[in-house]
Amino acid sequence: QFVLFAQLFTSALFCFIFGALNMVKVDKLEWSKIQPYIPAVFAFLGTIFFNLKTLQFCNVETFIVFRASTPIAVAIGDYLFLGRELPSYQSLLCLIGLICGVSLYTYTDQGFEINGYFYLSLWYMVFLIDQLYIKYVCKKVKMKSNWGRVYYLNLLSSTPLFFTFIANQELANDGVNWNIYSITFLLISCLLGLAMSYFAFLARHAVSATSFTVLGNVCKINTVVINLLIWDKHANIPGLIALCLCLGCAYFYKQAPLRSKSVN
Repeated sequence: QFVLFAQLFTSALFCFIFGALNMVKVDKLEWSKIQPYIPAVFAFLGTIFFNLKTLQFCNVETFIVFRASTPIAVAIGDYLFLGRELPSYQSLLCLIGLICGVSLYTYTDQGFEINGYFYLSLWYMVFLIDQLYIKYVCKKVKMKSNWGRVYYLNLLSSTPLFFTFIANQELANDGVNWNIYSITFLLISCLLGLAMSYFAFLARHAVSATSFTVLGNVCKINTVVINLLIWDKHANIPGLIALCLCLGCAYFYKQAPLRSKSVN
């Protein structure tokens, strides 16, 4: 929790300082803008929490395959709530391929655990809310620049984490070892977190919620490669085939256009 707090607070602090120096445009805190971001904070932190709980019981491939199936539900949410058309035939075939990949992987999953899939189901629901609602916030809440979105979400998300890591006395544990290497890696992770937050909001604002979800899926192949190299809890060959099917279908998915005003 401390590391996540440090990453989020550093991003917010960067925005505040450089905004005060007029190097970037950052919106001041206003209650009318804070209100819509509060549910986004709960969805964002909830996604991270259930992500970690899922990985305690399931291997990485299990999580990635179910992550790859999320565009199906997000595409429906795009149609119902965000004014998009339904997917084209090509995209529909890709989404059906995602369903087949998930079904195949679940059938071949030798590491199946009830607790793992319970937390995976909770993560799935919270993740869908996160993808759709944050896109809604990007669309409806007017900001001077993208840095305003980064500032609001990171600052508000770091606030509850400050109290939780203090209450858990994380820094008082004997296992905490502060040295030049640990501090350096922490600072690097904070800078990477800032960059990820900035470009993620740019992408969320530029494309549909479904396309942003698919974009995240096609990046997961690097996670699989790293997992195969350093960990010993892997999927079997049919499971990896299912994984590749899901990622391939995610790659060929095309963003649905906005519905016309006459249709609305």
